Amino acid sequence: MDITQLFHEVLSRIYGISIFTFNDSAKALEHFTDNKDEYVLVISELSMPGINGLELLNKMKKVNVLVRTILMSEYKVNDKLFHQYLKEKIIDKFIKKPIDLDGLYQEVNNQVHAYQLIINR
Repeated sequence: MDITQLFHEVLSRIYGISIFTFNDSAKALEHFTDNKDEYVLVISELSMPGINGLELLNKMKKVNVLVRTILMSEYKVNDKLFHQYLKEKIIDKFIKKPIDLDGLYQEVNNQVHAYQLIINR
């Protein structure tokens, strides 16, 4: 089972949310753009072919500024653009992999809750 399927299985246990998974960043961006008001959270890997995770999350935040974002990587990121995106809240949370599944589940719950606080102001 690949990581995308594993994350889908674990996160599908969260009540009241739908999970969409993509291994192609262009397809993910297209789906997000077509359904921008339905998205609460996007989780992206930093290293991807085509559009990398930084670019993807930046494009998604331009389409829906309220969407919460998590960037994941197995590497420590010490990149100027990465730090700028954290400061500007283009990236709401960075997770260094590997992450245990309970930790991922909890962080997704945290981000969904943060989103609900924003929209209920």
